Amino acid sequence: MRKAFVDLLLFAMPTLLACSATSSTRFSSDSGSASGSVGPTGSSGVGGADFSGSGAGTTGSGETGGCSEAATYVYVLSTDSDLWRFRPDKKLFTKIGHLGCATSMQPNSMAVDRDATAWVNYVGNDGLSDTSGALYAVSTANASCAPAGHPLPESWFRLGMGFSTDGNEGDSETLYLTGTNGGVGLAAFDFAAKTVKPIGQFSGALAGKNAELTGTGDGRLFGFFTTSPVEVAELDKNSAAIVATKSMPQVPTPSAWAFSFWGGDFFLYTSDGFSNTRVSRYRPSDNSVVTDYMPDVGFVIVGAGVSTCAPIEPPK
Repeated sequence: MRKAFVDLLLFAMPTLLACSATSSTRFSSDSGSASGSVGPTGSSGVGGADFSGSGAGTTGSGETGGCSEAATYVYVLSTDSDLWRFRPDKKLFTKIGHLGCATSMQPNSMAVDRDATAWVNYVGNDGLSDTSGALYAVSTANASCAPAGHPLPESWFRLGMGFSTDGNEGDSETLYLTGTNGGVGLAAFDFAAKTVKPIGQFSGALAGKNAELTGTGDGRLFGFFTTSPVEVAELDKNSAAIVATKSMPQVPTPSAWAFSFWGGDFFLYTSDGFSNTRVSRYRPSDNSVVTDYMPDVGFVIVGAGVSTCAPIEPPK
């Protein structure tokens, strides 16, 4: 999830995100075990049209062999720079610890890989514009951080991001990015070369718009566009074209937001910048939108990430 830049200027509120790391990343062994849980409840509502042909949660095997239990959770970051573990079906957040990256930049967005490591997009800003950006690897076990980040090129300082598997089986995956300043469209991050590889611009009415991303273990990629009304769209990973969209006028256009897919459902984390985050759930299987799935989580979420090990169908 990300925090709108205008709110950074008005309130100097840090934006947070978590990011995934390769299995060779080293973390410090000290710092916190999980402590504290919150789990408010909500009620349901319905609305809108289904994704045409996307069948979220029903296509592909979503093979998760070799994944740890830790890699099946959603992870979120708060405005207090705290990392939390989230179990959507139980409406339960568990605090892991305080983010441990040694940088003057502020965290902005998060993605999690199949090793249950988070990649956090940090952004530097001079009060008028973004001046730098980097990806840092963060442990989802204790919130400790790798000592150095991967620098990002201009126009890609501030990101939306998410992993998606390269097919509908296996463990090969790609980190997809979208630059949120300037409408630069979709790209992939090459970890070997440590470079951003542009793919293309979003198509149709969403061309030039900003999005947060989430991917799936069956090879699909989706964007949460904070337009008015907000939209969730399936993306073509090869061209950035919009495959299908779902308009959600029930969900207010947020000032702080995040996005994840889990168990066949999409979860939208939204705040107006003053109130605690609300979690809305979109379920493509019955086309329902539950805007008060969790009306108040007790803090403001500014980053969310989920690995491609997460279930693509509801737990039995």
